[in-house]
Amino acid sequence: MNEIRDDFWKQVEPEHLKARAFCRKLMGNRDDGDDLYQDCLIHALSKYNLLRDKAAFKPWLYRLIVNSFKNRIKSPWWKRALPFTSDEMISAGNDPSAAHMAKFRLEKAFKAVSPDDRALITLFEMHRWKISEIAEMTGSTEGAIKVRLSRTRQKMRKSLTEYLKQSGSTVHELLTKDEICVVSRSAKD
Repeated sequence: MNEIRDDFWKQVEPEHLKARAFCRKLMGNRDDGDDLYQDCLIHALSKYNLLRDKAAFKPWLYRLIVNSFKNRIKSPWWKRALPFTSDEMISAGNDPSAAHMAKFRLEKAFKAVSPDDRALITLFEMHRWKISEIAEMTGSTEGAIKVRLSRTRQKMRKSLTEYLKQSGSTVHELLTKDEICVVSRSAKD
């Protein structure tokens, strides 16, 4: 049993910081993200002996995180109001009101997509995973991932455009460079 546990922690060590940051970004804040990460580690440790190909540890761990995140989102309505924030995606300079508005608009855009798509965009845009890595993790083809990224961006763009039209502004007046990148970037490997 100690052998399995030691091997597990050796596998986790190189991914620890990235996986924890991924959980925080999915959940929208540090505390909830850390809770998700700890729950996932406990679950992963209990199932580690069932993992046949130890070389596939990274995609297996991230798939476990995404599934745990989806299960949390399916929880009662009062637990579903999870804000999505990312200081990496929003660089509004030193203007706190611009940063706040950028975060608010990104939250609006992310509410228009499913938890799976939210995780997909987070892995691709923020963690800079390659299409091939995401395809391996999800068990999909690279073409399917590119299509999902494109459709997710379309949903996000439509949601932002509708919101901005309701507020009486044009899209390019209000979106920061990073926001336009998130909803417009092509899926290149």
